[in-house]
Amino acid sequence: MLQRVLTFSHTLLKQSVEIGDYVIDATAGNGHDTVMLAKLVGEAGHVLSFDVQKQAIVKTTELLNKESIHHVTVIQDSHQNLENYFTEEMKGNIGGAIFNLGYLPGGNHTITTKPDSTIQAIESILPHLKPGKLLVLVVYYGHEGGKVEKDQILAFLHQLNQQQYNVLQYQFINQKNDPPFLLAIEKRR
Repeated sequence: MLQRVLTFSHTLLKQSVEIGDYVIDATAGNGHDTVMLAKLVGEAGHVLSFDVQKQAIVKTTELLNKESIHHVTVIQDSHQNLENYFTEEMKGNIGGAIFNLGYLPGGNHTITTKPDSTIQAIESILPHLKPGKLLVLVVYYGHEGGKVEKDQILAFLHQLNQQQYNVLQYQFINQKNDPPFLLAIEKRR
């Protein structure tokens, strides 16, 4: 049946990511997507996991330690700077990426993702995404500034060249209170 947005994001990434891939969790949050990606790439792959908040870094690191996962680099920095952390092997060789936009669940709701840094991060990843691979965004926008971020990201994605990228929007249209939705960018070539 129809999958919830977060579940569908994982379904898509499971189709995109392979063992040995380099992948990115652009918003580490509580670490669940980082762990999922680490399991998908296996020890032959590597995950870069970013968050601006110390609380997210601590939670993600604790979860990775609990799962005995060691092929992840957890970085306290904005995802707009993620390209600074790419190794030579990662350039042109990214197997997938995920963003959960909004604020850290259980954290400070005034610290949120911003459209400029998110779009800059997307622009940094797309040239390095392998053909046939996905960049997935789960857009939570029911917070201060969330609708502005949503609108600017949608405007940015609408202008992507259709010869190079397929862009999917997946959302439930009959739910109240600004339900999250998913955007997936597939690199065609």
